[in-house]
Amino acid sequence: MNNHANCDFSPMKQTLKEEIRQLIAALQNNLDAMDNEDYCLLGNFEKIKESFAYIDMKAASFYLNCYLAPFTDKYPELSICVQNMSNLRHGGLIVIQREDSLESLIKPGISIGAELTHSLLESIFFPGNPLHDGAVMISFNQIVSAANVLPLSGRITGDKKLGTRHRAALGLTERSDALVLVVSEETGRVSFGFNGNLYPIATHGAL
Repeated sequence: MNNHANCDFSPMKQTLKEEIRQLIAALQNNLDAMDNEDYCLLGNFEKIKESFAYIDMKAASFYLNCYLAPFTDKYPELSICVQNMSNLRHGGLIVIQREDSLESLIKPGISIGAELTHSLLESIFFPGNPLHDGAVMISFNQIVSAANVLPLSGRITGDKKLGTRHRAALGLTERSDALVLVVSEETGRVSFGFNGNLYPIATHGAL
């Protein structure tokens, strides 16, 4: 795929840089305010924490675009799909194949062989659909297959054991350069797995 050359993520990058500048300015203002004994900073810390989390998700969304662009030009369809699934809390696991072959890592499911559209992806993961368990495999602009079984990671993050979808995303990305999108049906949160790590992304304008 050579579509990466045609993708301009400059506006997204500029927006992210501006938001980081605003956060730095807010931190500086709070630092300066500490010299005023009559001004209490405690009420501002939660807002700063939320700002950090928001920028973290926006940065992850930006890099996700960059990682996807060379391998599919259907990332707007993926964005719509995960946003809709997030809103409905429909769980999902979507593998985007990059350069590594995944044949030896994945237990194959049901062949699809259709053009990637958000409506088709959403229907696959609709609760009750026989194909909604397991992962959908995407190669370039095609939905290759559904109900695939991925290797699971044995890692534990923090004090909680990860759910099956998140363990599967980590398991595959620990062993390959694939990128895996995960939608949690418990929380509606969207993450992507890459190089053995999970990154939360913003669901509004996620990709």
